[in-house]
Amino acid sequence: MTKRVGRSPRRFVSAQKGRGAVFNLRLPPRGRDQPPWRRSRTSASRGSSSGAHGRRTVAIVTPYYPPKIGGVEQYTARLAAAVAADPGLRAVVITTHLDGGLRTRVTTEDGVRVVRLGAWLKLSNTPLSPLWPLQLRYWLRRTGADVVNAHAPVPGLGDLAIVMAGRRPTVLTYHAGSMRKGGPGSGTADRLIGLYEKALLPRVFARARRLVAVSPVSLAEGRPHAVRITPGVDTDRFTPGEPSSRRARTIVYVGRMDRSSAWKGVDVLVRAFARLAGDVPDGRLRLVGDGDALPGLRDLADELGVADRLETPGALSGAALTDAVRTAAVLALPSLTEAESFGMALVEGMACATPVVGSAVGGIPHVVADGETGLLVPPGDPDALAAACTRLLADGDLADRMGKAGRQVAEERYAWPLLTARYLDLFRTL
Repeated sequence: MTKRVGRSPRRFVSAQKGRGAVFNLRLPPRGRDQPPWRRSRTSASRGSSSGAHGRRTVAIVTPYYPPKIGGVEQYTARLAAAVAADPGLRAVVITTHLDGGLRTRVTTEDGVRVVRLGAWLKLSNTPLSPLWPLQLRYWLRRTGADVVNAHAPVPGLGDLAIVMAGRRPTVLTYHAGSMRKGGPGSGTADRLIGLYEKALLPRVFARARRLVAVSPVSLAEGRPHAVRITPGVDTDRFTPGEPSSRRARTIVYVGRMDRSSAWKGVDVLVRAFARLAGDVPDGRLRLVGDGDALPGLRDLADELGVADRLETPGALSGAALTDAVRTAAVLALPSLTEAESFGMALVEGMACATPVVGSAVGGIPHVVADGETGLLVPPGDPDALAAACTRLLADGDLADRMGKAGRQVAEERYAWPLLTARYLDLFRTL
């Protein structure tokens, strides 16, 4: 656990659990508390990677990072890899622990230095720690960060990074529309979220040098200093398999299944599958991902009489994930609110020429062209979702045509090199 040991000099100590590594964090005197581009070359050569190697350092600050699975996690990992591969830039990631540990851990993952900070508590899906302001200030200085790219909407770490960046140029990437849940029992949470989005978030937006909106429904969209850079897909990894009409009649969902993420609408998909099960006797439903809501979803399938046709392989990655998408007859994303600002799983399905079904909410209609690359249905409507999935399972020509069109759109609009190149240009301008 990171703790304050003394008063003068300011000293912080953290140990790397299980590895015996101890960080003796001494903050420099206030006279040296200045951004790395204002230091002398001698000072920079000691602490700033840009001064020592002639490369500017981009600190990517994100509440979660792989191996945790999710859209923001994939987005930040792809961006970090692109920065690390650029000859003029260096990447460092500042994030949180997967296991809720309190101690700071530093590793190198795929050539990127990753600093994982501890969290004292977790509210809903939000990790928090009162030490983060001091830790962010220290690690931004120690890693020689020249530009800070923070990612939200999870309140906390990203907001603090913008504040603690000092004079460093900052870019805030906002990944969602309103995070209000709007479901039963969400009144208190929605009031707190509404207060955050109305009172605090605009100030964070104003403080950031540039904003990146990942979709037209992102709360950063349309602001004077904002640009839009959507998530993308690895079109060399997510590739078409055989035509959808020849695949086993499996509907796949890919994403997290936490109780705090009920807006993903996975229970609606289970109910929809139960409605179509009689018309598609060989149909199966595969829920790829994990989370504390998964046991309840299994219980719901059992209650509806389709537990024997439900597959829950857990969180998949690498070839197992691509195979799950490439071999499915339909990929469904039944989200309920504008918190789904994009829907990366949909683009992965399109890249695999898998026809997709999504809710007409949030950023999904900007990704799926209804009737061309997939089908859109009203959010929270299991009957409409069942009808759309049944239509694609029954009409092989339609499914194949939509799959082919989806692959073309994925190549032309969502290939990662096209999108990360825009980020690199943005960082260079700062």
